[in-house]
Amino acid sequence: MNKNNNDAFDVCIDNAFDFLNQEYAELFDGSDATAFEHPVWLDTLYRKLAPAAAAKPLIVTIRRPATEKLTMVLPLMRVSRGPMQTVEFADLRVSDYLTPVGTAVAFSELLQDEDACLTLRQLVRPFDLLRMCKLPDGRMPIENLMAAPRRIVMEMNAYATVLVAPFEQWRASALSRSYQKELAKKLRQLQKKGTLSFSCCDDSASIMAAMEMMKNFRGPRFRGDGDGDLLQRPEYFDFYSSVALRGLGAFVRLYTMKMDGNLIAAVLGLCHRGSFLIIMSAFDIAGYKSQSIGALMFEQVARDCIEREDQILDFTIGDEPYKKMFGGQPSPLWSVTQAGSVAGSLALFALRQAPWIKLAAKRMAEFKLLPVRT
Repeated sequence: MNKNNNDAFDVCIDNAFDFLNQEYAELFDGSDATAFEHPVWLDTLYRKLAPAAAAKPLIVTIRRPATEKLTMVLPLMRVSRGPMQTVEFADLRVSDYLTPVGTAVAFSELLQDEDACLTLRQLVRPFDLLRMCKLPDGRMPIENLMAAPRRIVMEMNAYATVLVAPFEQWRASALSRSYQKELAKKLRQLQKKGTLSFSCCDDSASIMAAMEMMKNFRGPRFRGDGDGDLLQRPEYFDFYSSVALRGLGAFVRLYTMKMDGNLIAAVLGLCHRGSFLIIMSAFDIAGYKSQSIGALMFEQVARDCIEREDQILDFTIGDEPYKKMFGGQPSPLWSVTQAGSVAGSLALFALRQAPWIKLAAKRMAEFKLLPVRT
């Protein structure tokens, strides 16, 4: 553990930090963090996904020296991306929002402590690139903390819709009248095919059955999309399944739709402070291509969220058109990038040049994460 004492904040690297301990739970509950900094999410990511991706933990803890009270945590990683050594938030392509764990007030106080900021910047080096993407807002200007260039807006947005009760009122305000009629027609068609049911998984057996179904349906759907579906990789399937099992009944909901008892659709999401964040979905498109079961599934998810008194249905990152059709409003996401070496400077320069150079550099920076071979 590296440690530096100062009058205001004690900044440390604690790569053995326990995200399941009581002090982190209290910090998270009182923080401005997102669902993707939840204790279960980060503990599973560091323990299961990071080793498979050869990513090394870089967990920064910040305390008040007088009391040793945990004030902030920066859940970071060192990741090798091709020839580049990067420092970034704990993501590995599974998180949609990334932020320090703490309050905006504490972050502002930390910025006033020059010694603590300098210590933090020294502790996270060396790196070729500092990459901090998917920042949801400017309440915690991480670029000021890291003495990095100004943040820039990302090329994609996040989308969320405000839920109001009753369901019929939300549906009338969020969906166009023509789309409401279309979905009602599709639902009647679907109900004629057999016994249709919608439920939320409530035990480990139903969760694992739904996860296997999602894996099977998503494989063909995303086969031609970049490097395919992450769920097809054992380490990612293990990660999402573990989160679903460990968060059952509190942090996670896994919705399913069945036809005559057979799974035909599923939606996996996280529960966080009155919001339900959709992180993964799968549908039997081949069997029900003309019934729009994906849209019908999202409609049922919204109904259940409203009945549970959720205030927000968050479709998270991505500019898919269906999100606007359900009343989703776009929110920008930001990124901060800083070079820490000549190689990093060249990569940043390439990213700002001709489109073909930018594409090549992007592919190098976002290489395919493969399991570690023994």
